[in-house]
Amino acid sequence: MYKTIGLAKEIESPENPGALEKRVALIPDDVKKLVDFGCKVFVEYGAGEGVGFSDEEYISAGATLQQNENLYQNKDLIIKFKGPALESIPLMQPGCTLFCMAHFSSFPERAKLLQDHKINVIAMEYVVQSPEKLPVELVLGLMAADNCVEPGLRRAGIDQSRFHVIGYSERMSGAIRRLMDHLPASLKLHPVDVDKEELGTLTRHDTIAFDSSIPGSSVDLIEQLKDEGIRTFDIHAFVEKMGDAAVMFYQKANPAPEFGKRKIEALHETGRAGAAYGLKLLKETSDKKKSPENTVAVVLGYGNVGMGAIDECYRQGVRTIHVLGKKQTQKGIIEDYLKQADLVVNGAEQPVHLRGVNYLVTKDHTQNTLQKGSVVIDLVGGSATNRSAVENVIECTYLTDPYFEEDGILFSALWGWPMMGFMRETAIKYSSQIADILLGDDQLIKGINHLAPGVEKALVCGKF
Repeated sequence: MYKTIGLAKEIESPENPGALEKRVALIPDDVKKLVDFGCKVFVEYGAGEGVGFSDEEYISAGATLQQNENLYQNKDLIIKFKGPALESIPLMQPGCTLFCMAHFSSFPERAKLLQDHKINVIAMEYVVQSPEKLPVELVLGLMAADNCVEPGLRRAGIDQSRFHVIGYSERMSGAIRRLMDHLPASLKLHPVDVDKEELGTLTRHDTIAFDSSIPGSSVDLIEQLKDEGIRTFDIHAFVEKMGDAAVMFYQKANPAPEFGKRKIEALHETGRAGAAYGLKLLKETSDKKKSPENTVAVVLGYGNVGMGAIDECYRQGVRTIHVLGKKQTQKGIIEDYLKQADLVVNGAEQPVHLRGVNYLVTKDHTQNTLQKGSVVIDLVGGSATNRSAVENVIECTYLTDPYFEEDGILFSALWGWPMMGFMRETAIKYSSQIADILLGDDQLIKGINHLAPGVEKALVCGKF
């Protein structure tokens, strides 16, 4: 069992230049849970001050305060949000465990140093659900989308179908994901007050997916489209009629896989923060000076970070949001989207073997396709050894210098996106998730020889 735990402060480190990352991995309430469990918890002076938690609150939770040079010594388990500074590594005793966002592929020098010092490293970014658990609202959206496309599938494919999604919610995010999985010709997200002119010229290839339970939904528009023979699909009506049966069917037909999504994450917040910063650059820094309602946004990918970006664009009033998947990002197709885009958000994370080989947004696009003054936000980032799908981005940018300009285009690939307006909120979220890994079903507190399957996948260095 890990009996002595050190909670480190975020300081200057390879991915934290200027020490501007100020989030703490555990807030006082969660430290108290560890103390009540029987652990001795040592907290570095000032660890939580950057997000509004005082040293006195940690003392009240039962922790002991220590200076940096003492914090890393003689601990069974060291918890830190980002990876450690290089000079902190020799202070750790061989065989202890470091629990942090390790990012080994982006910082190979630090990875080797931890290996050489025989430090067990559990990477927070690799801890996953075991088994997978999906929210019911998401499942309802997935099943509704399958029901929506079923007539198209019966016609031997929907590759020519164009989807117009009206309104956004967690349920609708599930619908968008599943509609995109079916490889349609296109998918565009509209606000609930969209008018017929904004939908453009509609044909038999178009389907309007909406949720009548979302406040402000336009009944008159839907009725007009129906009268004109345009196919519409009400997700709320599907849920009311078949929701319970659909969830039961999904769970029976899709047994939960052994491993699911990340358990320690703020991916949705990452997408929201990235899109918010992109819209800010577009309005205040770019020569375009465009407000959100006049912006055309193109989002690559529809996973957790991509959906976060879509959510933020929707919240800020962007009226044209194109969602791009595998089909739309192909060469010869993506160009049609890029040339009309004011804001491009990349949330498409490619397999390791394609990183640095295949680029979805290329330098040629920068020079010849994108409009000058457009903004490209890369939510995936990486480094020279772990490239993203945006060719112009060699490595992540930082709060010290959050964006750069190249060929008249503004780029940002900020490390630690949730810091942008979500610092305290995400610190609290991460802390709750970390405490659950330690004391919940995974029981990481039991030690390195008792790792649950979803945690064992995250052991990137050791066992020593």
